[in-house]
This record gives sequence, structure tokens and C-alpha cells, in this order.
Amino acid sequence: MPVAHRIFVPLAPEQALQLFTPVGEREWAPHWAPVFPAGEHGDGAAPGTVFLTGDTHWVVVDRAADRIRYARVTPGVRAGTVEVRLAPHQGGAIAEVTYEMTAIALDDEFEPALHDWEPAIAAALAARQESRA
Repeated sequence: MPVAHRIFVPLAPEQALQLFTPVGEREWAPHWAPVFPAGEHGDGAAPGTVFLTGDTHWVVVDRAADRIRYARVTPGVRAGTVEVRLAPHQGGAIAEVTYEMTAIALDDEFEPALHDWEPAIAAALAARQESRA
């Protein structure tokens, strides 16, 4: 069953998408440290790019101006997809983040902390603005 959450980002959708790339997420997600076995290129979100976070393996499945989709596998635990879709909303963007995960281990439950993303992004953007002042 999919888990989805909507997040307001005070940037235009094309700018907000950068925050949901492997490299861009470093700006606001504590402990997010993707490793790129083939080397880091750009924002790390070109289709076909592989990266790791801890024991989790990620592959960028596709990317368009308004969305990005990843496949992710944590061996022996869970597998599935993560998609971020952006739409214009009141001078910014709404990011709809959807996780579709299948547990590999029968006792595994997965609930991403999506409710923490919006305040973390807002804090990172405020810090970005202060550093430019």
C-alpha cells in the first residue's frame, strides 16, 4: 500500500525538484550521505544513476521537469519505489512524495518520516537565503 505526503516548498517547481535529488537532499536531510559507486555527477539524478545510503541501493528510474522516481532496495528488508511529483501552488510548489514499498522480511514495517521533510526544507532554504545576504 502506498504511503504519500504533500509538502509545500516555497520555490517554483523546477527549482524545488533540485531539493529531491540525491545531491540536493544533503542540504536539508540530516544524515543523508549518498555514495555514488560510479562517481558523483551533477545532482546525481540522471536516469540510470545508482547510489547507496547505508545498506539501501537506489536507482534513478526516470526524471522530468516536474517529477523524479527512484527504485530502492534494502536487501533482506524491503524494495519498492519513491516518487516526487511537483505542481505549482501559491507562489511555490506542492511536492507529493509517494513511497510504494514491499516488505521482504515478514516482520518489517516501513513508515517514512515524511512529516519531517517540510520543516527541514524550510529551515534549509532560510539558511540558504541568510548566507546570501
